Amino acid sequence: MSISRRNLMEASGLALLGAAAVSGRVQAQSIPEAPVMDKPATQPPLVPTSGVDYQPVVTLNGWTLPWRMNNGWKEFHLVAEPVVREFAPGMVAHLWGYNGQAPGPTIEAVEGDKVRIFVTNRLPEHTTIHWHGIILPSGMDGVGGLTQPHIRPGKTFVYEFELKKSGTFMYHPHADEMVQMAMGMMGMLIVHPRDPKFRRVDRDFVFIMSAYDIEPGSYMPKVAEMTDFNMWTWNSRVFPGIDVLPIRLNDRIRVRIANLTMTNHPIHVHGHDVRVSCTDGGWVPESAQWPETTIDVPVGAIRAFDMLADNPGDWAFHCHKSHHAMNAMGHDLRNFVGVDKRAVTQKIRRLVPDYMPMGSAGMADMGEMEMPLPANTLPMMTGFGPFGPIEMGGMFTVMKIREGLAPNDYSDPGWYTHPRGTVAYEWQGPADPAPRAPQAPQPVPKVTGPLPRAVKPSGGGHNHH
Repeated sequence: MSISRRNLMEASGLALLGAAAVSGRVQAQSIPEAPVMDKPATQPPLVPTSGVDYQPVVTLNGWTLPWRMNNGWKEFHLVAEPVVREFAPGMVAHLWGYNGQAPGPTIEAVEGDKVRIFVTNRLPEHTTIHWHGIILPSGMDGVGGLTQPHIRPGKTFVYEFELKKSGTFMYHPHADEMVQMAMGMMGMLIVHPRDPKFRRVDRDFVFIMSAYDIEPGSYMPKVAEMTDFNMWTWNSRVFPGIDVLPIRLNDRIRVRIANLTMTNHPIHVHGHDVRVSCTDGGWVPESAQWPETTIDVPVGAIRAFDMLADNPGDWAFHCHKSHHAMNAMGHDLRNFVGVDKRAVTQKIRRLVPDYMPMGSAGMADMGEMEMPLPANTLPMMTGFGPFGPIEMGGMFTVMKIREGLAPNDYSDPGWYTHPRGTVAYEWQGPADPAPRAPQAPQPVPKVTGPLPRAVKPSGGGHNHH
């Protein structure tokens, strides 16, 4: 794991901490160091070296936060701070996160552990952390003003609680939520079962979904946006910046997905059926599971699914809302499908020599054309596979299921070599004799005379819809 370390005791403002900020059981000089991640690639799992055995998770384009043991307490240190996150090569965003990244690092522990989590605030405003789904004392729940004082800039607070149950959870602020969550402040918290054999899988992946509205050429999300987002991300990455999921053939895998966007996401797996195994409320009994290929993840919720990877190949894995599998998607584009733009293109090129007409035959040409773009933005559809442009973006990646991968090998195995006769191919026989569908209605003729005068609506008000 590529991690640099900060010694926070040398940082200004942290040498002396008031009693309200640090628990009486902990002295200021015992604050653990805070690891920092500066790489956007998926990091190897953090395998436990002592204590209860478990299968560690792999955070998609993320990492797991190291800890230390201190008199029976498992201690972690989160630093809330401004960060720069690369969404994909060619675009970065100025966000808020934890320990150098947004989302922050995944926290892993075991059912029954006593955890102590130090939280240092390096933001320009106060914050807190809520431990979503965790059963804990009210005063540790992290709702600013209700269950605790806010963590002011430069201060460090301590959260202490025992993990009563295993499962899949997350953390995020309950302070100025509209801004702080819109800026990327979130992360995952995985509590492994104390019984190493309970629901064990061979590979365990995790990521959190977030959405941003970042105008082309800019770097900051619009924090007041509620509905019109143009970057739909998995762990604040978009395709082709989202890493693949390398999976060994016949492995049992688990994928844990949290949703902190403002809409639901139907997550679809190709080539396999899956079963919901866990939510942020706990484990789903095996007798209550049923097969799906698309799992809807509601807002503010977590869904984990289990799958037997018994079908080798490169399998698409994505949100099934079409606009969520695109980048920098504008929602007010004109529809030019079927429009002959040849004549107008010649006129426009007299003023703009590099003008490229698009959209007359659909939008697929965006996937392969090297069009000039504003600084710090991405094409709507991008990424290439072994057969050409994949024409996706946003919430999309590939499950690469291969025979012969080593148990702990999470490197990209490359593109799949299809067995002979198993790839769709062009028909070379006689032309298709099937009858054609009737012609579509022709466009309405252009009006050349004066337009009729509009009738003013009664009441003189505006029509809102």
